[in-house]
Amino acid sequence: MPGLPSPNYGERRGGARPDLVVIHYTAMPTVEEARARLCDPEAEVSAHWLIAEDGAVEQLVEEACRAWHAGAGAWGAVRDVNSRSIGIELANPGDTPFPEPQMAALERLLAAVMARWSIPAERVIGHSDMAPDRKGDPGPRFDWRRLALQGLSVWPGAGDDTADFATSARGFGYPDLAPEALLAAFRLRFRPRASGPEAPEDRAMMADLAARFPVDGGRTRA
Repeated sequence: MPGLPSPNYGERRGGARPDLVVIHYTAMPTVEEARARLCDPEAEVSAHWLIAEDGAVEQLVEEACRAWHAGAGAWGAVRDVNSRSIGIELANPGDTPFPEPQMAALERLLAAVMARWSIPAERVIGHSDMAPDRKGDPGPRFDWRRLALQGLSVWPGAGDDTADFATSARGFGYPDLAPEALLAAFRLRFRPRASGPEAPEDRAMMADLAARFPVDGGRTRA
């Protein structure tokens, strides 16, 4: 798209419109290195937006286009996540806190993207949510609860602690994977300090998310 730096994009397949936002970290030492990779034709990766540690926001791909940020994975019935999502990359090596200017910039950008495309809070997810078996970003240091308090994501309350965890996880949107992979992805986002086997708290929180935010309106997946 003229004026935007990354050549790594295509048309959204089947006339799809974005109804998801996927948040990533770059896993690179500097924002300059991340930008270079996201704009390198040989790398074949990109995102719509890149946010530096100091809060500088840069658009790399037009939102109407299909950026190459998500890869293999799923959320509910969505299998081609790239065609249905906006990708936001946060400059972060993966093991450091996200600075305040960066989080504030993300909040402003998220609010604007969600308004433009009528994306509800429950469809703002992490890369690790849609691809739990291969991705861990934005990681345990990312403050999902902060976003939820502003209506930019969701946070669980207490539900039925006897509900089947994997069933609830899939009802919320997680892919059809082994229960241990689902538990790890859930804890990475909602209980990053938790460890050990599945606990009543995991079941209760996951059941609440599934009950309040059933993916695809609760329809059976194809």
